[in-house]
Amino acid sequence: MNATEHPLAAAYLGAVAREAAALPPERRAELLADLREHIEVSGAESDEEVRAVLDRLGEARTVAASALAEEPAAARPAEDGARGRVRLTLGLLAFAGLLVLLHPLLGTIALFAGLALLWNSPLWSSRQKLTGTVTAAAPPVVLVVGGLLGAGSRIGPLELLVIAGLTVGVPFAGVTALRRAIRR
Repeated sequence: MNATEHPLAAAYLGAVAREAAALPPERRAELLADLREHIEVSGAESDEEVRAVLDRLGEARTVAASALAEEPAAARPAEDGARGRVRLTLGLLAFAGLLVLLHPLLGTIALFAGLALLWNSPLWSSRQKLTGTVTAAAPPVVLVVGGLLGAGSRIGPLELLVIAGLTVGVPFAGVTALRRAIRR
C-alpha cells in the first residue's frame, strides 16, 4: 500500500484540504500534491511511521495557515466574506425550524438556502454535512407529521413547549457540532 493511501494520511490530507479552502484552487491543489509527494517519498508503511511523517509535516491547520500567509494579499479571498458565509449558513440552519413554525414559506426557503450553502462548502466533511442536514430538517418534518397526526386535536402548553424545544434545540445542536468541526 502506498503511504498516501494509508487511512491516517488520507485523513490528514482531507483535513488540510478543508483548512486550506480559502486558498485559490490551483494553489490548494499544489499544496496537497506537495504533501502527497512528501508522504509518498517517506516510504512509511506502518501506523507509527505514517504518524511520524505527519507529525513532521505539522498540524493540518498550521500547514494551511502557512500556505495562506504566503499568498499575496490580492490573491487571498476576503476572510470576512468566508466568515460571513459560514455565519449565514449556520444562522439559516439554526433558525429554519423556528421560521417554519412562524412562516412556513420563509422557513422552507431558509432551510433550503442553508442546506445549499452547507453542501457547497468545502469546510465540512460529508458526514458533518449529513448531520447538519438531519438536525436542520428534523423540526419541519416533525411539525408536518405531528400536524397531520394531530389534526383536529387541541395543542396544550406542554405540547407547545415540546414543539418550541424541538424547533430550536435540535437545529442548535447541529449548528454547534458544525461550528466545532470548523474550529478543530
